[in-house]
Order: sequence, then C-alpha cells, then structure tokens
Amino acid sequence: MKTFHGTLLAIAALLCLSSAPPAGASAYDAKPKLVVVLVLDQFRGDYLDRYRADFKTPHGFNLFLEHGAYFPECYYEYANTMTAPGHSTIGTGAYTNGHNIAVNDWWDLSRSTSHTVSSVEDERYPLVGASSAAELGASPRNELASTLGDEVVLSTGGEAKLFGVSLKDRAAILTSGHASQGAYWINHATGHFETSTYWRSDLPEWVKAFNASGRAEAARREANVPSGDFYDKVGASPAGVSYELDFTKALVEAEGLGRHKVTDVLTVSISSTDILGHEVGPDAPEQRAMIDAIDVDLNNFFNWLGVHVDGGLDNVWVALTGDHGVAPSPSVAAKEGMPAAAFSGEALNDEINRELNAQLSPAQAEKFVLGGELPYIQLDSRAFAAAKMNEADAEKLVAQLAPGAMARIEAGLASKPPDSRALRPAVLRHVYTRTQIAAGDVPETEMGKLILHSYSTNGGWWVMVTPGMYEMTGHEKSGTSHYTPYSYDRHVPLAFFGNAFVPGTYLDRVAPVDIAATFAALLRVNQPSACVGHVLTQALRRNASGETIGSGKAR
Repeated sequence: MKTFHGTLLAIAALLCLSSAPPAGASAYDAKPKLVVVLVLDQFRGDYLDRYRADFKTPHGFNLFLEHGAYFPECYYEYANTMTAPGHSTIGTGAYTNGHNIAVNDWWDLSRSTSHTVSSVEDERYPLVGASSAAELGASPRNELASTLGDEVVLSTGGEAKLFGVSLKDRAAILTSGHASQGAYWINHATGHFETSTYWRSDLPEWVKAFNASGRAEAARREANVPSGDFYDKVGASPAGVSYELDFTKALVEAEGLGRHKVTDVLTVSISSTDILGHEVGPDAPEQRAMIDAIDVDLNNFFNWLGVHVDGGLDNVWVALTGDHGVAPSPSVAAKEGMPAAAFSGEALNDEINRELNAQLSPAQAEKFVLGGELPYIQLDSRAFAAAKMNEADAEKLVAQLAPGAMARIEAGLASKPPDSRALRPAVLRHVYTRTQIAAGDVPETEMGKLILHSYSTNGGWWVMVTPGMYEMTGHEKSGTSHYTPYSYDRHVPLAFFGNAFVPGTYLDRVAPVDIAATFAALLRVNQPSACVGHVLTQALRRNASGETIGSGKAR
C-alpha cells in the first residue's frame, strides 16, 4: 500500500512538472532580454526564396528560414511605399493615416518656404557630431503615434533601454520612437555616426571612440572608395553593412543591451540594399551579391549577440522585414513584355504648372506646383489664394489637369529617338485630391483602402497620383524606384526568431503592422497608440497550460 501510494505521488509530481510553464514565460522576468526589429531597406518579399540556395550560414537568413516563423506573403496595405512611412509603419503598427508620415520630405510652408521638411527634421534639436553647424536638427516630432519600443519603455517605468541604428536618420529615428535613449545614423560625407540634442548634448564616449577608431576609413578601403560621399559610395557596398553592424555591436556592448532585469529593444535598419538597389535594380547580380554578403554579416552579428546577451540567443527575439519592395528596372520589365515606362516627375510638375499659369495667371508666371516626392503633387496655397481659389477647387483643377499633362509629355518624347525616350508612354491611372481622401470619397475597393491608409495632414494642399504598373520616375535603363500601390512595391518578407515562435513557413496573408501587435501581445504591454496590426497567434508557441510564451504581467 505504501509502495502504491508512493507511486501515485511520483506520478503526480511528474504531471505537475510536465504542466509547469517553461522558464521565461513572462517577458518581465527578463525573458527575452532583448527584442530586435531588423529592417532591410528596399528588400522585396521574394528575395529570401529567390536566393535561398545562396545562404550557407546557420544564423544569417537561415536563422529565420530554418529556425524561425517565416511569412513570405507579407504586404503593406497603403499606397505610399517609401522609406520614412515604411519605418514608421513597422515601429508603430499603423499606416500613414495613423502615424502621419507620408513621404521622406514634404513642403510645410508654416515651417519653411525655402526647402522641404524632412520626415525627422526638427530645428529645435541641432545635430550632435555633425560636420557642419548648418545641418538641420532631428527628432521624432513628426511621428504622431507611439512605437513598440515606446510602449516597452513606458511599461517598465523607463527601465527598458531603447535604441535605433541605421545609415539613414529617418530609419533610425522613426522605427525606434520617442522614448528611445538614442538614435544614431551617419553623416553622409564622413560616415561618422551622429545624433541630435533631442537625445543628448554630446556624443557618448563610446561613439566618439568608434568614430575615431579608423573604422570608417577601413570601410572605404574595403569598398575601394578612397574619397567622396561615404553614404552614396560605401553605403552602396557590402562594406557599408558590416560597418553599420560593427557600430551596432559597439552600442549593444557600451549600453549593456540584453543585460538588464527588463527587456531592451533595438531597431536596426540596413540601408545598403536601398542605396545600391536604386542604382542597379532588383535583378542585377550586384544586388544578389549584396544580399549574399548580408547573410554572412547577419550570421556574424547574431553569433556575437549570442555571446553578449545574458542567456545567449535563447533570450533574444527578432523580427525581420523590409520597409518597402521595389519595381524591376523598366528595361528588364520591358524585355519580358511588360508595359514599362520611365518618366520625369519634375517634367510632370512643370507641365501642370505651365497649364495652371495659362489659366490662372497668364500675365505673370506663378509657381502653383511646389513639387515634392511622388505619389504626392504638392501645391503652393499662396499662389492659388492670389488667384482666389480655395483648397478643394485648386486640388480639383490640378487633378483634372494631371493626366493630360502626362500625355503631353509622353507625346513630346515620342518624336525623339527611341534611346532618349521612355520605353512605353506613361499614364496616370489614379488621381485623388487631399480633400477627397480626407472625406473618405474614394471607391470601396482594395485600392480605395490603400489610398485611405496613405492620408496625411502634412504637405499642405496636395494631389495623389498613381502611374501605370511598371512605370516610374527616372531610371530608364538599369535603376529603379518605388512609391506605388502595386504589389511589387508593397511586398516584403516577415519572419520571427525566438523561443516564443513555432518554426515553419506560414502562407497567411500578413502585414508589417503585425510586428508591433505581436510583440506587444507577447511582452504584455499596450499596443502602440495607433496600432492596427493583428497578433500572429498561428506562429506562437504555447506551454503545457495552453498559454502563449510571454504570458505574464508587465511589472
């Protein structure tokens, strides 16, 4: 009887052990120690499968493809596919109508009548470490939503550390957010890392040491670029990637990321795929070589994290994605029979302005169209006010004139030799005014949803245009661009690594906004203030009690 009773107790004990949640079920029992949001700029969603046979390292892209939860069907659900809105969307889990970042730069006549305002420009916070005092300041002021990292800092009473790194200021700042202890990016000319007084009045000693270490000069030698603009030249080579990741390692070590009693957050955006990609296009062997080199660099970086984070990679969660996709170069698309074209955005603006002057100011030339980055044509409200036109009427007139202006440009090019004109005549397929979009006056279609998600109060008066598929500004022969609602510009990879995720390939249609929603749920913090993403429960590991890893209280 005694033996039977002892057996029952032993069985009961085993059952209790088997049903106990694994160690680290709560994020704020410091599991994980570090969350990394990794963005590859201009990294289209088909790259990982297209070049999968190239990846030979265990902890580069294979960390996600073989050991992580991989979602190849990930698409942005807005039409303004560019760097600044993409990074804001990843960080905030919202689209432009939530975080308000529509393009990289726009006209804001209340702040400047001489230059466009950048997505992170803030004259109140001068740059620190800049080579010239004339360089404009920076902060997250234009991003009108909180980020995942912001919410982790808030939920830990400021104990969590949050940092952002990129070669680009907007990528470092907008992904990490308002509550970060630092965002770092490079000076374009020198390659040295800088920040702004939004974070601190002087560079930390470790940043000064890195800048003085000769690492930038070594990157120049590696890229065979002895002089010239560091961002454009070295940034377009694999040397730019290893340089950025070496700085990131210095940050992790100096700031002790992954070595605190709460979870730290690090956002890293690799810019080199975008810098090179605009020049050569997604199908060029140079871009493939860049991606293969990044695989090796990521393997080295994650192996390094495994040594420098308490508990190793078992205590690290990572999300990988891109800030936007990209179109094939027009010459490549045309070769396969696609109706590709390249046109001049500046010429389009000039032609619209010429027609506006003919109608509204024939006696004195006015600049009704300020220009700016497509897909937005930005207008000068002062010129229209002088012509006694309100915003709605002004935008409506420009929307009416834009398709004809494009047609006239293309007709003029048709008379020139074939090698000096676009491959096919470009057209404007969709045209919407700001007042239309603000009122929700768009078709109740998938395209209509993408347009609504692209709304911003920035840029004053504007008209949004969409060229035809495989049509873009500039880059007729080898280069490319992105800014359209077409799937090739919206398609990016999404993958997670960490003990909270069940490895596998998931073919669900997902979006980058799901990163912030999923991590917030796992970490048991509030979702960012404008977040519209979904928690990707299909990829979450559950313990024996049926709870997802990460269950627990925030404090």
